[in-house]
Amino acid sequence: MKQFNHRAMIAALAAMVMLTSTACGSKTNEEVNTKAPAIADAAPAAEGAPEAGLSPEAPEAKADADYAGAAEDDAAAPPAIYAEREAMADGVVEPPIEPVTEVVTANPEIGVLTAGEWRDHDNWGFFSNLVKAGTIGFPSFGIDPCHRVSVDLKDASDQPLANANVTLLDKDGKELWKSVTDKSGKAYLFEMNGTHGTSVKAVTGAAEVIVDVPASTDGTQGGAAACTDRAVAVKLDSAATVLSKTQIMFIVDTTGSMSDEMLYLQKDFTSIADEVGDANTQYAALFYKDEGDIYVTRGEGFTSDVNAVKKQLNAEVADGGGDTPEAVAEAFTEAFAKENWQDDAVKVAFLIYDAPPHDGKDVELENAIRAASEKGIHLVPVVSSNGSRETELFGRACAICTNGSYVFLTDDSGVGGSHLEPIIGDYEVEKLHDIIVRIVRNYKQ
Repeated sequence: MKQFNHRAMIAALAAMVMLTSTACGSKTNEEVNTKAPAIADAAPAAEGAPEAGLSPEAPEAKADADYAGAAEDDAAAPPAIYAEREAMADGVVEPPIEPVTEVVTANPEIGVLTAGEWRDHDNWGFFSNLVKAGTIGFPSFGIDPCHRVSVDLKDASDQPLANANVTLLDKDGKELWKSVTDKSGKAYLFEMNGTHGTSVKAVTGAAEVIVDVPASTDGTQGGAAACTDRAVAVKLDSAATVLSKTQIMFIVDTTGSMSDEMLYLQKDFTSIADEVGDANTQYAALFYKDEGDIYVTRGEGFTSDVNAVKKQLNAEVADGGGDTPEAVAEAFTEAFAKENWQDDAVKVAFLIYDAPPHDGKDVELENAIRAASEKGIHLVPVVSSNGSRETELFGRACAICTNGSYVFLTDDSGVGGSHLEPIIGDYEVEKLHDIIVRIVRNYKQ
């Protein structure tokens, strides 16, 4: 058995102390901070993390300081270094283990992205005041959600009547807007382009009823009201129909600025499907870019095969685009007018995007949103990083007109670029994963 060489051991320990001092650099934090801005009230650094007071955005300053300090200390203490090497050669101490510093990248794992949810239908007074004050304005790319008729449909037992077709009619019986009641018996109809509804028709099975819409009470001191809401309570002698099937679509902008959001969906889709899906659930992924890219829209339709959709997602690369507007109108037409949505299914579509449509697409966009509302598709826009105010207002308008929610990513996760703070009331920051799961569960029957 080897005996300990106490003198060598002492020399080695002294050398390790000197090396530790060298690794940390001989400059004080105050000296280094002349190059790197300090972070106020920074939490204690974890092992392997940058020194307190150093901004992670200034690695060059840190490297310069450490290099200068190490050079000075090495020149001042060669005997200790030689003593350590001699001690290791005698087998007294093991070679020091270099610390491993974990490199954290902006690579969104499952559940990392943070977001908020806002339903203008549940905060209509707030929304109306924003419009009347001129803080926000519509129409947005042809979508005007400001004049709604709220329908509350119940059966003969005074229970919510879901999945009924409801239509807003004008005085001549012309159909102005169509929708489908959700599981709470609610539906929302809209007066666009100066139209005015006078009655609502509700139909389910062989039962049908038409009721008058009350006159608007939202007057103004001159001119037309900026935002109106007329509520209609409807009763229909019909048994409730429960839809056991669910269809979920992800409409995804795959241009170059969407890499973080695509990584999230690629990693989290299976987890979402595990939480909300069952044998009666179908999924679809519809991708879009812009004119001149490798494709404008593409998708393979609905399937209950989660792995097939996962494969489609994983094959996509965020590239193309180049200008701010993207082919949103073309994606909507493909998604709502051409896809195989089933009448006997609850339908939810998530639009994951960061840019508005092109100008000149108002008619196509309005027709697509009308089709989504008529089929009972709840559109949930999810605004990603670098979104503009017009991107927000377009998303909110689409969500309102399809009885959906508006979802927006926040900066809390630290992933991706800056996220626009929407013009809304108080909201809770949550994981995007949790919001998506909750929304689907809220709509499912």
